[in-house]
Amino acid sequence: MASAADTPPPGASGWRQPRGAASLSEVYATVAVPGAGASWWRRMRAFLGPGLLVAVGYMDPGNWATDIAGGARFGYTLLSVVLISNLMAILLQHLAAKLGLVTGRDLAQACRDHYSRPVGLVLWLLCEVAIAACDLAEVIGSAIALNLLFGLPLPIGVGLTVLDVLVVLALQRHGFRLIEAIVGGLMAVIFGCFLYEIIVSRPDWAALAGGLVPQPAVVTNPAMLYIAIGILGATVMPHNLYLHSSIVQTRAVGPTDADKAAAVRFATIDSTAALLLAFFINAAILVLAAAAFHRNGLHDVADITDAHRLLAPVLGAGAASVVFAVALLASGQNATLTGTLAGQIVMEGFLNLRLKPWLRRLITRLVAVVPAMVVAILYGEKGTADLLVLSQVILSLQLSFAVVPLVLFTSDPAKMGRFANGPALRAAAWTVTAVIVALNGYLLWQTVVS
Repeated sequence: MASAADTPPPGASGWRQPRGAASLSEVYATVAVPGAGASWWRRMRAFLGPGLLVAVGYMDPGNWATDIAGGARFGYTLLSVVLISNLMAILLQHLAAKLGLVTGRDLAQACRDHYSRPVGLVLWLLCEVAIAACDLAEVIGSAIALNLLFGLPLPIGVGLTVLDVLVVLALQRHGFRLIEAIVGGLMAVIFGCFLYEIIVSRPDWAALAGGLVPQPAVVTNPAMLYIAIGILGATVMPHNLYLHSSIVQTRAVGPTDADKAAAVRFATIDSTAALLLAFFINAAILVLAAAAFHRNGLHDVADITDAHRLLAPVLGAGAASVVFAVALLASGQNATLTGTLAGQIVMEGFLNLRLKPWLRRLITRLVAVVPAMVVAILYGEKGTADLLVLSQVILSLQLSFAVVPLVLFTSDPAKMGRFANGPALRAAAWTVTAVIVALNGYLLWQTVVS
């Protein structure tokens, strides 16, 4: 008799091929969900967690690099980009959660079941490049944090990040809730650190509020646009769309439309709340850079190491630099957990290839570690800083290839049934998609021309 995980959902006729094995089968439907008779809070509590794992990707070390560069060079102006990117992320993560809960497919599986194999392979390769870029940011960020806190040389710090694979493997054996709890704890540390940094940096609150309003210079100034697109790429993460559509399936959701509707609603609340927290942290990094560096004429602070070195003397708070480095380490470790999961989801989903989790995660990590190690040895701090910003631009360029299929699938009644995007949501989703494609096209053109 077929298990629930192997039973195609209603609307399977909208796909080129039937649904295969469940996403992340080792943790699929392992978190119990109270029935409709339970209180709202009990049901909501069952869905809390995946949003935190998604939000991690919106505050990883790549965000730090782009936010610091943006704040130091342009003050509070790019806050509007952080806000708009976050609103776009909330919309897209809602679609990703809905796809996973309604169809029983994560985004990678949906691409495999919809497109021809050659197209699917191209999308897989592009996604692997994005994951490698993301993991590169995590590796470099963690290595920099270890250097700042303990004086470890960058190559040694890069090498130590490989051990994260073993940690993730050990944690997952004890259930998915444990991973969610650890991520939540590390996020609380990051939040506390930046709350302290904001207090001691004493930002210009009027200028901060003004920065939340979009300015024409963001588009007309090429240097500002480059960083803005980097912020977009660092905020709206393509691998997060694959990740979210999978991990929402760790909840044991019933088969009825009412069960799925409730699950989509609770999952959206979970991800929206978590992304608002991510917005605070992202904005705090940029505000800190604007208040500490831009205000004092230090416009060339573009990397994490310089920011750490200058924070204490500029702000006059001895703990500022240490707190900054602690938050960076927590951020890098958090992103490691979600990045390795995303790598597993993408490979299994696109290729239907089942590797041992430890082998898949080791491969993912080595793809990032090798270039980071080479750059750290040859070029040192400056090279790793440039590589960090470049990784975010790569992520942004790949974003279109994840967003377009997501919007197409969730707007298709043959695939989604009554859960297909309505006219207003469809218009908003395609508008966001058009903005992403246009900005990335412009960035590519600028890169080729220059």
